Amino acid sequence: MTAPDPDVAQEAIEFAYAQGWSDGLPLVPVSQPLLDRFLAETTRDPGEVIGHMPQVDREVTVTTAAVNAAMAGCEPAYLPIVLAAWDALMRERAAKGGGWQSTSGPAPLIIVNGAVRERIGLNSTGGIFGPGFRANATIPRAIGLIVRNAFGVRPHELEQATQGIPGRWSLCFGENEEDSPWAPLAEELGTPGDAVTTTLLRTSEFVDNRHTQDAEQLLGDFADTIGRTGPWIFRHAQVGLVLCPEHAERLAGAGFDRRAIREWLAERSGRTTAQLALAGKDHADGGVRFPSGDGDPDAFQCTIADPDSMLIAVAGSRTAGISMVVRYFADWSGGSVPVEPPVAVAASR
Repeated sequence: MTAPDPDVAQEAIEFAYAQGWSDGLPLVPVSQPLLDRFLAETTRDPGEVIGHMPQVDREVTVTTAAVNAAMAGCEPAYLPIVLAAWDALMRERAAKGGGWQSTSGPAPLIIVNGAVRERIGLNSTGGIFGPGFRANATIPRAIGLIVRNAFGVRPHELEQATQGIPGRWSLCFGENEEDSPWAPLAEELGTPGDAVTTTLLRTSEFVDNRHTQDAEQLLGDFADTIGRTGPWIFRHAQVGLVLCPEHAERLAGAGFDRRAIREWLAERSGRTTAQLALAGKDHADGGVRFPSGDGDPDAFQCTIADPDSMLIAVAGSRTAGISMVVRYFADWSGGSVPVEPPVAVAASR
């Protein structure tokens, strides 16, 4: 096999940079035959409008998504997951509004369930929040390129992030269904099989607890992290959990299912009015909504408004008791979107 000419590839890459299409990393040059291979992976009309940003009156089509997925380095087989992730994000109120332009620079969280994880090589175990797997890296990058190139949301232009958060376009992983003590997340949400669950995040924070075998002590560690004052800018600071298998098994072994975890944390995650006062967050100021505490400095203010709003997934490996608290940008729709089956499978039905 004759090696491709690297000078030609470099020329195409530099052309993409010059057009402003890139997120800062090199893009894959997209030819019509490559685009056709992507579009062959879906039965959806290439011209179907799958997103609209009203404040700039710009649209996303299936073809737009396919072009950006190809440029991101996806394989054609990833396109149905990219489309499902995009559809799921379009169900999120913040993603349809001004979320992409926010001063906090939120990150989409993309969680995949079902056999499609193995089919495309999506990492569900060790290092889920880190690099090293093509599907995990390129699927969220495709979402970022769609936002950039279709909606025109670019840093220093329509995007207004003060600092942004690390990993804005890299949070995508499969749920570790095999090591989870509970039903797959999407199945519990009413969408069994291949499915995607998403929301926008403000940030994510480690809970490293390999110090106790007591389930309530472990939950107390989560409650302390959830309740810290830093992320609170509204009356509540909604959160989810990505539990490692060790933590999930410890909680399940003590009789906690997802609902019981949510309810326990909703009652105990927060700060007193006096603690909020130390951060200047004990009163309403400039439209930011905080409780007064009715003058009682010991009044406990809960972080979580509604236990049902807490997403709980299981992912990562068994190497240590390390889980993640994920903080929503605004809220979470509480649903999942099915992934379109491979075209050959769909045609045989």
